[in-house]
Amino acid sequence: MERETSTDDELPRSESKQNQDESRLPEDVALVNEQAVDKLTDGLMSHYLPDLQNSKRTLQELTQNQVILLDTLEQEITKFKECNSLLDLNSLFTEAKIYHNKLVNIRKEMINLHDRTTKLKKRALKLQQQRQKEALEKEQQREKELERERLLIAKPAKRT
Repeated sequence: MERETSTDDELPRSESKQNQDESRLPEDVALVNEQAVDKLTDGLMSHYLPDLQNSKRTLQELTQNQVILLDTLEQEITKFKECNSLLDLNSLFTEAKIYHNKLVNIRKEMINLHDRTTKLKKRALKLQQQRQKEALEKEQQREKELERERLLIAKPAKRT
């Protein structure tokens, strides 16, 4: 309003003064009221803040899920390590089974040898008994022959 009441001399001065002020400010900066800046800031914040808070919550959830996934992954790694150790155990069990079979075979062989030695001992005992019997029979035969020879030997007659 002051411009309308001003004289023609003042108009060019005020325009020139504005031109000088504008030339001092950077081109992008405009003269804005501080209240307007606050209101625009509040509006901008109210417009983007809920989305940013949602994004923050989502990022926190993602971080928690990541931690859970890392724990799960560690557990799976542990399971795989256990599986590898189980493979080692399986090879040990296989080896133990082989040695067990060898022991069973050795035991069978020992039982077989024991049975054979028992049979041989019985046979040896029978042979020994048979030889003793034959020796006894020979001794008895010899005694009979000695007795017979003794009976055959002439005896002097008794005088009566």
